[in-house]
Amino acid sequence: MKILVVGGGGREHALVWKLGQSSCVEKIWCAPGNGGISEYAECVAIDPGDVAQLVAFAADIKPDLTIVGPELPLVNGIGDAFTQRKWPIIGPSQQAAQLEGSKIFAKEFLQRHNIATAKMYGTYDSPQVAFTALNNLVGAQHVAPQPGKIDPSVVFPLVIKADGLCAGKGVFLAPDRDSAHDFIDRAMSQLEFGPGGRSILLEETLQGEELSFIILTDGEHYAPLVPTRDHKQAFDGNEGPNTGGMGAYSSDGLLSTAMRDSILRLVVEPTIRGLAVDGIRYQGFLYFGLMLTSSGPKVLEFNCRLGDPEAQAIVARMDFDLADVLADTAVGRLDPSGLRWKTGASVCVVLASGGYPGRFEINKTITGLTDIVENSGVKVLHAGTKRLDNSLVTNGGRVLGVTAAAPSIESALEKVYGAIPKIHFDGMHYRKDIAAQPNRVRAAGDE
Repeated sequence: MKILVVGGGGREHALVWKLGQSSCVEKIWCAPGNGGISEYAECVAIDPGDVAQLVAFAADIKPDLTIVGPELPLVNGIGDAFTQRKWPIIGPSQQAAQLEGSKIFAKEFLQRHNIATAKMYGTYDSPQVAFTALNNLVGAQHVAPQPGKIDPSVVFPLVIKADGLCAGKGVFLAPDRDSAHDFIDRAMSQLEFGPGGRSILLEETLQGEELSFIILTDGEHYAPLVPTRDHKQAFDGNEGPNTGGMGAYSSDGLLSTAMRDSILRLVVEPTIRGLAVDGIRYQGFLYFGLMLTSSGPKVLEFNCRLGDPEAQAIVARMDFDLADVLADTAVGRLDPSGLRWKTGASVCVVLASGGYPGRFEINKTITGLTDIVENSGVKVLHAGTKRLDNSLVTNGGRVLGVTAAAPSIESALEKVYGAIPKIHFDGMHYRKDIAAQPNRVRAAGDE
């Protein structure tokens, strides 16, 4: 089997690493790949968002299966382009990818199909109208709400979401009016986060335990993956700005059987049915960002692909041939019983560039990786790396994901944090409390 993987981060390295273990895989290409992926696959310098170039490349190499990692090519329509040519692909249609590509589309889908989610107070496509709504929120506590205005009983903190893709920076938990005003101005007036910030929505804040719940589906059948929890804030104690994810973990004890059944019954299955009712083709990974509240699971967001770094923790626990399962999924023959998992736990800790998620420098030499052997149970998965003059250097904000599976969270943590001191690059920083707060309470709004 010849496979094309689209993307170049830690998620894609995890996929390529696992796919390479299959006896049925003959060749893997990765577009664009990274310094670690190049050890397992032929890396091709194609922008993952350039669907036309990916189509042309696939027409040349004729892969038996294409697996899409990041969201941009999905939102840009790679699923439709490949499906129209009858090329097997793991990735939903462009319409289905709007579940991630548009927060407003996703919210309306949830409301239409009566799937529990945070209450939405309004959507806005001009900063002036959004500012007026905020002023009404603060100044009308004892005035009856008017049509189109926010219910004055709402109090801060307030969740503000940019409608479109904003590279992980489009959701803000505003503690007060001034900070909300500032975020709206940055998103809508200054377009700091790109065109995805032209429209916003305002939501209530939910309280509970956050969970990443991902399934694989062929559009009819689905198979849940092991649950994970990630850590978005940059610093220990869930402090600092949001990032793309500073670490993730999975364990057998993360989710009770009763809560798992509730998630499947109240969230996953209504979503699968709702997509079918709406005539939306969905094939691939579907990520449910959930808040486990006192009244049950509620959906914070959808992602139309594996999370990152959740994927690293999930892949570390896989005990099945990923290539076989994905090939069957791509042709509508997913067998959920084929997904088997290692008991215990897994942990991924991200090593990031100095300054991330703000400004950071690249081309910092990475050393120490040869001191970590795979038979130690630790796998270093590359995200922002590249080869330069026979050296491995940094090439992004999130650089490496140190990952391990073990019989328990404690033993997985011991492996990972025991390996990290061997690695060095200038400015390297990482959280030292991944999985240390398994029952932490966080508010909705993290992306």
